[in-house]
Amino acid sequence: MDVIVEVTEMGKRARQAARELARVSGLAKNQALTAMAKELLDNKVDLQRENAKDLQAGREKGLSSAMLDRLNLTDARIHAMAEGISQVAALEDPVGEIVGMKPRPNGLLIGRMRVPLGVIGIIYESRPNVTADAAALAVKSGNAVILRGGSEALHSNRAIVHMLGHGLKQAQLPVDAVQFINTTDRAAVGALLRLDRYVDIIIPRGGKSLIERVIADSRIPVIKHLDGICHTYIDQDADLDMAVTLTLNGKMQRTGVCNATETLLVHAAMATECLPRIGQKLQEAGCVMRCCPESLKHLQSWGGMAATDEDWDTEYLDAILSIKIVGSLEEAMDHIANHGSQHTDTIVTQNHERAMRFVREVDSSSVMVNASTRFSDGFEYGLGAEMGISTDKLHVRGPVGLEGLTTLKYIVFGAGQTRG
Repeated sequence: MDVIVEVTEMGKRARQAARELARVSGLAKNQALTAMAKELLDNKVDLQRENAKDLQAGREKGLSSAMLDRLNLTDARIHAMAEGISQVAALEDPVGEIVGMKPRPNGLLIGRMRVPLGVIGIIYESRPNVTADAAALAVKSGNAVILRGGSEALHSNRAIVHMLGHGLKQAQLPVDAVQFINTTDRAAVGALLRLDRYVDIIIPRGGKSLIERVIADSRIPVIKHLDGICHTYIDQDADLDMAVTLTLNGKMQRTGVCNATETLLVHAAMATECLPRIGQKLQEAGCVMRCCPESLKHLQSWGGMAATDEDWDTEYLDAILSIKIVGSLEEAMDHIANHGSQHTDTIVTQNHERAMRFVREVDSSSVMVNASTRFSDGFEYGLGAEMGISTDKLHVRGPVGLEGLTTLKYIVFGAGQTRG
């Protein structure tokens, strides 16, 4: 079958499945999720056999050891996938929640009800666990999902979706609620991105080139972020020990993630006392420091090197940190506005007034006070698993959990009122 026709047929089936799923009770969805988790555990041997095909193909293609590790479905990772689905089942179901119900002078009761988005298309790379996470979140929020994983995990993803489908069938939910585009043909991505008649939202997860392509080609609204250029600003009234700890954690706890600190801004009044301590800790941790001329004076002896203009606009995803001294809170916020990616930014300060200015005026999806940027995460926010981080302003911003996969519709209750 032609790939465009095939993807279109998937969209039609997903639309019908979404209608069925939208009227399913929370209990039935949880029973399905429990069955889906059990299927993964009961068929672990089969899953690992399929995963071995991907690993072998990856070695033949010369994939890096890090990439092969991300692909590898060990016993522990399969158990973690199943546990992740079970955790989603335990979350509160947002569907059907009624908010803002108010009476009007004419007696009408008007409020809003939370409902599923409908059909979600997810385009992602590498890690097979994303398949299970995305499917679980979609089912719990009452949405059908069409999944398009990376070619390097084709066999693993296909097997996972097959097993999840058995779980849905056991719970008497539509199997077409979770579908997988079973081809490496790149035309399938284009076909999905043009399927605006059947798909309501697209979520890309992967490298910048993938997300840029999705944004450029999609006819469907996209939930995404391109870069995670996150800032830690050390204010003149910062606690010194806290400033050192949060900088080190924000940058080095895990470097290759979108919520890692990429730029450190330090108030000039704190530079002499603060930067040498931070420089020593970063050097010991193996972090490269790229410094403005003023900060370089404090950090050259700790391995600091001169920054270029490009550094302030770079998401390193590595043990590299750009460092700049600023003269005021306003200068720090201006730098974030000009060079940030509206992902996550934090201020370290004991001054409440400046902390609240930072919270109000920094235009990012997560703005923090005295906390590591690494906390910008759905699990850490109590959302359970997440689809990713959105730096958009419509319709969801920040970590995208269950609520982010729903929308609101107005509901009106009357007693025969007519409009004059």
